Amino acid sequence: MSKRPFFGHYKKIYVNEFKGYNGKKLIGDIASGITVGAVALPLALAFGAASVDAEHAAIGIAGGLITAIIAGIISGLLGGGSFQISGPTGAMAVVLGTIVSGKYGLTGMFLATFISGLILLICGLLRFGRLVQFIPKPVVTGFTSGIALVIAIGQLGNAFGVEVKGETTIDKVICFAKNVPSTDIKALALTLAVVAIMFLFPKKLSKYVPASLVSIVIITVVATLMKLDVHTIGKIPRSLINSEVLNPTQVNLEMVKSVIGYAITISLLGMIESLLCGTCAAAMKKEKFDSNVELIAQGLANMAVPFFGGVPSTAAIARTSVAIKSGGNTRFTSVFQSIFLILCMFILAPVIGLVPYPALAGVLIVTAIKMNDFKTIKMYFKNKLLEPILLCFVTMIATVLLDLTYAIVIGVALSMIIMIKNLASINVKVEEETLIENKDCAVVYSVGAYFFANGRELLKAIEKAERKYDCYILSFRGVVMIDLSAEQDILEAVEYLKSKNADYCFVGINDQVMKSLDKVGFAEKVGKDHIFANLEEYVRSSAII
Repeated sequence: MSKRPFFGHYKKIYVNEFKGYNGKKLIGDIASGITVGAVALPLALAFGAASVDAEHAAIGIAGGLITAIIAGIISGLLGGGSFQISGPTGAMAVVLGTIVSGKYGLTGMFLATFISGLILLICGLLRFGRLVQFIPKPVVTGFTSGIALVIAIGQLGNAFGVEVKGETTIDKVICFAKNVPSTDIKALALTLAVVAIMFLFPKKLSKYVPASLVSIVIITVVATLMKLDVHTIGKIPRSLINSEVLNPTQVNLEMVKSVIGYAITISLLGMIESLLCGTCAAAMKKEKFDSNVELIAQGLANMAVPFFGGVPSTAAIARTSVAIKSGGNTRFTSVFQSIFLILCMFILAPVIGLVPYPALAGVLIVTAIKMNDFKTIKMYFKNKLLEPILLCFVTMIATVLLDLTYAIVIGVALSMIIMIKNLASINVKVEEETLIENKDCAVVYSVGAYFFANGRELLKAIEKAERKYDCYILSFRGVVMIDLSAEQDILEAVEYLKSKNADYCFVGINDQVMKSLDKVGFAEKVGKDHIFANLEEYVRSSAII
């Protein structure tokens, strides 16, 4: 965000975005909003259901729909780009179930959502929007795959019609394995039917109507006509305010302390998802994206939705890409999506209540599969990129087995360790050269950075050379950095050459490295007449020190 006043900054964004806005663009926004709404409806229901435990299922489903509406308006109007569509997402659903089933239930979830919004708002005001750029792509890829796996595992109970309980993902897998023999064939058949429809649905038709919506409509009609005894959504409240909302009078300091960890996790997830979505979408639409403004918008939306009984919201790449591809011109697309969902809530509530849970499970399982960036993962393996593969799968495993925040921290920490390892690597090669008449010369090439961990590599390379030479030309043209510990090791190599009565010189030390070495008197220690700007200067001087 620039240094201009807050509202002045928003004014500039709006002026640029709506320059030349006309009736044609308005119709495009309306049509795109309806298309996005059709995509958002089944996802809002599914992610809302996945965000809570079975006891609060109806509240969760209503909360998912309410969140898509409220966030669509607030985040849409105040967001950092003209294209962002926000609502409940899979990553959030993974965290929320644990909160709701805990000590403070729905109130704890609402409070964690509000605090996460406050954190996002502060991050936006402090201009932390660029921090997400420091998360490596393999970490994001592994994190997304891990979330996808957790979502899929979380839907096994609804898909097979069995009870699946447990605090951790592993506990749920064990519980599911024990209950598999009691699988409800009807529920499993409906889930598989949804999966099949979504994968077989023609791509040409998906441009006009989403496969997830079609599959839910078909399966709901079949289940209703056949009077199948399967668990359905049930009554959906026709209200923008849920039956349970955040009540500030119920909040106390102990509750805040209990949920603050979850709030941080939710805010980190919201930041990562929203900013990655915005970056990708900006490239698709070839427009600018203000990451700090986006964090402010997401923060305000998440501070608001708990008072309507909603769940955490973040920008969603699937819905955002649909908005762009369907011809959305401005942020009004998000608003019209919300209006469409409001109409669905008030008009279609009785029909939505007939949707079987196995149908929602099928939608979430397919969504989880499509969340994976298989193209990137395949590229890692095809090119045998061991470090990205390690980062990706360590992060994925940590996401499944540990808290999501820990997974990100572990992935970033591992990437830093790998980066330091790579930076600390130095390639030293000795090559015989005929440069000075009657002198056996060797050029010792160093490429990389000299650190405390590898400073002795220069001496080792000289000692391991096939033969001893009269003159050693130490080429530092490829050296990008030298720390003080390595400088002592390099001086040891010089002393070794002196002990062998061999001449030596340094060539190609760049200005930055030389400036660092000058602080410890390197030139005086090795002799200024042993340092040359480049190899050609040394040869011309014919100075054999």
